[in-house]
Amino acid sequence: MIEIPNPTMNGTLNKVMLIGFLGDDVKMHYFDGGNCIGRFQLATNEVYINKTTNEKITSTEWHNLVVRNKAAELCEKYLSKGDKIYVEGRIKSRQWQSEDGSTKHTTEIQVTEFTFLSTKKDSENNKQIPVADVSKNTNFDSENNVLPINDLPF
Repeated sequence: MIEIPNPTMNGTLNKVMLIGFLGDDVKMHYFDGGNCIGRFQLATNEVYINKTTNEKITSTEWHNLVVRNKAAELCEKYLSKGDKIYVEGRIKSRQWQSEDGSTKHTTEIQVTEFTFLSTKKDSENNKQIPVADVSKNTNFDSENNVLPINDLPF
């Protein structure tokens, strides 16, 4: 027998997971009291083949993302247009009055977690590290091509 959940229980979920590319640099907004938010757009692509023409079609969806406080500062520091990022968050709709008095609406992703997948700043820094400055693992046994158990990276 299948049990149907009680409709009065709040069994809902608002979670978004995206991997995409920044459409522009992070725009920061600072508030009294030291809080801040960063806003940026993320592009995700869907690629499919048109069955009629056999043509490859790429459809791009733009998502408005918002990060807060320390997370916003990290994104501003390390991310720039074109960088690839993984984000998790929740969908939030809001409205406000524009300068002309009209009501505006937007839907945003309130980011709760993120991982930088590739950044231009990162790759530039990696190119500048001289090989001589990279520390070597002196416990590596080159003859047997093994690391001691305590030095395994997992």
